[in-house]
Amino acid sequence: MNTPSAPADSPTPGAWEELVTAALLGTDRRTPPGCAPGREAPAALLDTAAVETVRRRAGLKPARAARPPLPAPEDARPALPPAAARRLAMLLADRPGGSGGRRGTAPDLMELLPQWLATVNDHGFAPPPETLPALLDAARGRTDLRPAALAFAGPRAVWLARLNPDWRFALRSTPGGGASLPHLDDSAEVRQLWQEGLFAERVALLSAIHSREPAAARDLLSTTWATERAEDRLMFLDSLRTGLAPPDEAFLEQALADRSRNVRATAAELLSALPGSALAARMAVRASASVALDHTRDTPTITVEAPHECDAGMERDGVVAKAPTGRGERSWWFGQLVEAAPLGTWPGRLGGRTPGELVALPVTDGWQGELHAAWCRAAVRQRDGEWARALLGSPAAPEAGGPGAVSLAERAKLLGTLGSAERAEWVAGFIATHGLSEAFQLLGVCAVPWSGPLGRAVVDALNIARDAGSYPWSFSGVMGLAERCLDPAEASRLNGLLAVPDEPEDASPGAGGYWAEAFQRLVTTLRLRATMLDELEIPSPSGV
Repeated sequence: MNTPSAPADSPTPGAWEELVTAALLGTDRRTPPGCAPGREAPAALLDTAAVETVRRRAGLKPARAARPPLPAPEDARPALPPAAARRLAMLLADRPGGSGGRRGTAPDLMELLPQWLATVNDHGFAPPPETLPALLDAARGRTDLRPAALAFAGPRAVWLARLNPDWRFALRSTPGGGASLPHLDDSAEVRQLWQEGLFAERVALLSAIHSREPAAARDLLSTTWATERAEDRLMFLDSLRTGLAPPDEAFLEQALADRSRNVRATAAELLSALPGSALAARMAVRASASVALDHTRDTPTITVEAPHECDAGMERDGVVAKAPTGRGERSWWFGQLVEAAPLGTWPGRLGGRTPGELVALPVTDGWQGELHAAWCRAAVRQRDGEWARALLGSPAAPEAGGPGAVSLAERAKLLGTLGSAERAEWVAGFIATHGLSEAFQLLGVCAVPWSGPLGRAVVDALNIARDAGSYPWSFSGVMGLAERCLDPAEASRLNGLLAVPDEPEDASPGAGGYWAEAFQRLVTTLRLRATMLDELEIPSPSGV
């Protein structure tokens, strides 16, 4: 019997890679290492690979075993109810289809996973340990899942991430990555974590201290500020947004002199969100010098004289001197000044008028769009609901645009400053007047589940589009939002839309069947969401 022809010495470095390359290219094009070319080469390749496999498995030198990992931390939250645990396994096992064809009537489980995670986090349950790898894999592939997935995974996500490089995102994706923080009264542990911890842990520590004792957080940050990397200084500064208050002003003023332009810009933005700050006052003076009220006309009119230069003081206060391509320098500087000025500046400067009266005034020389757009950004930055309402105007206004809302994106941001009920009411009015063609961005800022009036406005608009005979594909984005955001209790109202409608003469061929299928999927999804909510409720003991 012939024995495999293989070298007797120890494996050659890179031998396995050479064998793989020969197998991929073919032995007629690449001679395997240790083999002769010819008809016997394929068999020799397999024999050599077999020997090399044994060597790879048995050729390790004895060494001291690695220290075993510490046990996973305990998760004190209550266990997920069994039915909900089975649902989680189903959601994680689902994969988006790649055919690109019709979706049919089956719900898209992967699109329901984010909402399920948000709901389960509200209930405070812990995941079954065996589901954590699949949960982390899902979060690895979808960044939008990460905050909710890591919150649900809890402290064990960080423990697993330190054992598997594929899950390293868990160490940095959310503040602290689920890591536990020391007791904030233990100054020694706090100082040690601040000096030695992972960056995400340090951000979480700073945020936690700032929420409870802002002065202590600023003092802690000052101890290492000069030696931190620019990108880290930027993130630490950004962590001060939540709970930002006037006592933070002195530290932010110092950051205006930072060597990093991005740090300076963030410090200026935060200061401008404090209407009583010195920077806000400086910006108010500059912006006021550019805007005045002309009483000589039949109707009082706002006049604009944009700055002619961007001086060193403006740059220090966060004004970017270089305008984007295609943008005039003076209008660029002017917009930044108005955006950073306190909105309370304008009633006193422009005759004591309310925000609604101010945005209704004419503006000379084509400056209205620039002025109103800057007021929009200021209203969002300063979270001013009164100005947001004035700039949004009535949802039934022509082109659905308020006096200053120059784009759907700006209207969506302005809506974000309002309460959820008011937001939903405005969007419902918008849809009732203008339909769904431009509503997608606006619906995205509404609270889930949609309120009754908003949900009914969406369904009515979809029904109108269905009766018009157009294809539902034009409304696929809104339909997808409805599957995730419509109140599950609305499912019963949709039964009348499940049949294939009579198609008008000018309808797109087959549109009725597509609409019936889309509504069937919507109803099925809503009922599934209702079941998922029920599964997260712990049943009361019998007889109680």
